Amino acid sequence: MAAAWDSLIIQPAKQWSRVAVGVNACVDVILSGVKLLQALGLDSGDGRDHSVLHSTTDLKEAFSHFMGKGAAAERFFSDAASFHHVAQTASEYPGAQLYVGGNAALIGQKIAMNPDLKVMLCGPIGPKLHELLDENVIVPPESMQELDEFHLILEYQAGEEWGQLRAPNANRFIFSHDLSNGAMNMLEVFVSSLEEFQPDLVVLSGLHMIEGQNKEVRRKRLLEAVAAISDIPTDVPVHLELASMTDPDLMSEIIHQVFPLVDSIGLNEQELLFLTQAAAGPHAALTSWNGIPDVGVVSDILFWILKEHGRTPTKDSDLTRIHFHTLAYHVLATVDGYWANQVATVAAGARVAGTQACATETIDASRVFLKAPREFATSRIGESSVVSLNPTEPVSEWHRDGISFHYTPVLVCKDPLRTVGLGDAISAEGLLYSEFSSQ
Repeated sequence: MAAAWDSLIIQPAKQWSRVAVGVNACVDVILSGVKLLQALGLDSGDGRDHSVLHSTTDLKEAFSHFMGKGAAAERFFSDAASFHHVAQTASEYPGAQLYVGGNAALIGQKIAMNPDLKVMLCGPIGPKLHELLDENVIVPPESMQELDEFHLILEYQAGEEWGQLRAPNANRFIFSHDLSNGAMNMLEVFVSSLEEFQPDLVVLSGLHMIEGQNKEVRRKRLLEAVAAISDIPTDVPVHLELASMTDPDLMSEIIHQVFPLVDSIGLNEQELLFLTQAAAGPHAALTSWNGIPDVGVVSDILFWILKEHGRTPTKDSDLTRIHFHTLAYHVLATVDGYWANQVATVAAGARVAGTQACATETIDASRVFLKAPREFATSRIGESSVVSLNPTEPVSEWHRDGISFHYTPVLVCKDPLRTVGLGDAISAEGLLYSEFSSQ
């Protein structure tokens, strides 16, 4: 299958030359949670959840609470001075790993691996992040700040003990004091720097970060974001990368206000299901996926997004492309007449999912396995056909009322070394092979 992909992955006739990416960026600091808390002089004790962390005591209690359950969680740390002390301790701790974080920075980093492209990244970029970024990434001076935005990722292993605590399984607890990304502070800087940079593709992410603001601030910020995105020249395609959200009102506002202004979106199965629930779309009664998301259900929701909120003869929306990824397979849905090279696009996204998770240059057949269904129906509510998996022709194609679907299974890494930023890498790789015609 990997060989079949390689023969399908061809460069588009017209390639991008300048890509602008914004606007969420940070430094991910990954280390042992127990070791960090011990380094801060904290002892183990009773766990207790806090929706916001105000002190290192709150941090210790919340971490203990989730470590005891083996559950993942993400929290905001409100006290700036205390947080900076913790972040400093963490980033200097022996064995702590520092990585580029934030969807925009990860996408920029991935695209910058292509030497023929110029990439501009705009976001809150401090000295450490600047040092971690590929030298090909151009950072506008207005985007630089004195302090980095650190996101601390405290890991614990299955069976790890701390005092009376024992983790039932491995997981992580994430926290930050990230005001800049939370308010999308760099959005206006990003849009104003486009004039000078003259990109032929714009990639935007970070809208999900404003969820932490109160309703009033959020509504105002979203309107400002809409105004800023509207200022991007209409002949430059805009790709919006979605990320995890929990507020249906914000999701609904993004669907109605932002989707019509962008040409393309990238999302995973959690975001897709949340999207249809928030906007009362097809299969909205589904509370969660049961194992591998059903291809027919996914395809129905993608079709509905493009029909309801995408470009049609009667709708003045720019949205014509959705790149969907889940662990087992990917689907690219496009409105006919706007995009080319879809077979290569969906194959390239699937190939990078297998290589990046396993940290190998090429697909290593001994380290991957097929999780995708052997056959599936292309719809659960419309006219449907059954598609069977053929490893020598791994990309399947079907059409429905002016919309084309391209599907490929993923060779899933058995023991992934690093899954952070996998979705961002898939979307970035897919965009590199996409060809756009602004009719």
